[in-house]
Amino acid sequence: MTGQIRIGVGGWTFEPWRGVFYPDKLSQKKELAHMAGRLSSIEINGTYYSSFKPDTWMKWRDETPDDFVFAVKASRFTTNRKVLADGAGSMEIFLNQGLTLLGPKLGPINWQFMATKKFDPVDFEGFLKLLPREQDGLHLRHALEVRNPSFDCPAFYDLAAKYGCAIVYAEDDEAPEWPRINQPTADFTYARLMSSRADEPTGLTATELDAVADRTRAWAERGDVFSYFISGAKVRNPAAAEALIARLG
Repeated sequence: MTGQIRIGVGGWTFEPWRGVFYPDKLSQKKELAHMAGRLSSIEINGTYYSSFKPDTWMKWRDETPDDFVFAVKASRFTTNRKVLADGAGSMEIFLNQGLTLLGPKLGPINWQFMATKKFDPVDFEGFLKLLPREQDGLHLRHALEVRNPSFDCPAFYDLAAKYGCAIVYAEDDEAPEWPRINQPTADFTYARLMSSRADEPTGLTATELDAVADRTRAWAERGDVFSYFISGAKVRNPAAAEALIARLG
């Protein structure tokens, strides 16, 4: 059975989008609702740096359509540490800030690791053991974004599959050393596409977008897909997301 495909961008507050993606006179308070009406998901990036109050999570929930989904980037205080298995305290703080108030709009959690973090199978499994399968009655889906080539190995794939975590497919032409891992280790796929260009109105050429659409359809054959245009020429990312949505129908 083909999974559901959700396409979006990272965040919704970005000044250069005003007058390009957002109408000139649109109130900043209405930007989330505007974006959520045109895209099918957003990756919340601010949670990587700080936590938010419960009222904020409920506000985001209430300003978006019923079928909208947020991915959430996990706190750097959990992933940017020498010993990952010692991160239980910071993980608890992150998970208990109120993100489950999104209810069914809570999508995958992206646990991003710095490029300097190398694969240590013992410590990394210690981290994976900390990831809860549910929180406040909600099933949690976890995605692992690794940036060191040492993770591009069967031992890591097997660990991710053992704990039901997706390995983020991260594509960045500016960082060719990052591994592009396309392995089916969970019942969903998480992609971060970071190669949009300013000289293309839709971020990528028509041929490039067609290729992304084909790959996305292939991913959907094995489960749900969450794909985000991140970084690159950020001003073009909403247009890239809309162009991909149009191709996927």
